Amino acid sequence: MSYLGIDLGTSGLRALLVDEAGQPIGSAERAYAAAHPHPGWSEQDPADWIAALDGAVEELRQAHPAFAQLAGIGVAGHMHGATLLDASDRVIRPCILWNDSRAHEEAARLDAIEGVRALSGNIVFPGFTAPKLEWLRAHEPENHARMAKVLLPAAYLNLYLTGEHVADMSDSAGTSWLDVGARDWSEKLLDAGGMRRDQMPRLVEGSAQAGTLRAELAARWG
Repeated sequence: MSYLGIDLGTSGLRALLVDEAGQPIGSAERAYAAAHPHPGWSEQDPADWIAALDGAVEELRQAHPAFAQLAGIGVAGHMHGATLLDASDRVIRPCILWNDSRAHEEAARLDAIEGVRALSGNIVFPGFTAPKLEWLRAHEPENHARMAKVLLPAAYLNLYLTGEHVADMSDSAGTSWLDVGARDWSEKLLDAGGMRRDQMPRLVEGSAQAGTLRAELAARWG
């Protein structure tokens, strides 16, 4: 059996194929760029992540017969990014990345709410997901109104791979919506940011199975 690790970075995607003992078999990388339309803004097109994943996987599949014995996939990625999806899972606008600082006023307002730090386990920084959504509500209300789900970047890859909205606890702790003690979405934190539980992905522990590879991808990847 072989296993695939996927690291979704801010500047590129890396894929590592290993054997049952964890020894590397092969690796592949694909680069992409971020856009900075205004000072302090940092955005990325999620379609670039999918293209990078498809390219890296095809390179590994062609070069290493062990890829056909793939038994598991692990996904990790940069935190805090806001990938907005409509009711048909279409991306509404470019993902606002972790290093985007436009929501500094919204972050300060959320951080000042009693109990937010205690529940979330964090200071609310401008790069976190919750203040990004508050900024969107104020400055792009039409996009905010269309939003059915908001996913972190790695969770968006999970959606592509499995067809399910699912995220791990570690990434979700960087949203300012997770009650880190209860390991669940917090109604109070969601209310503070004007969000709903149905807009959140399902939560899993980082070591738990998140889903099954979609049949279309399994066939394409052999």
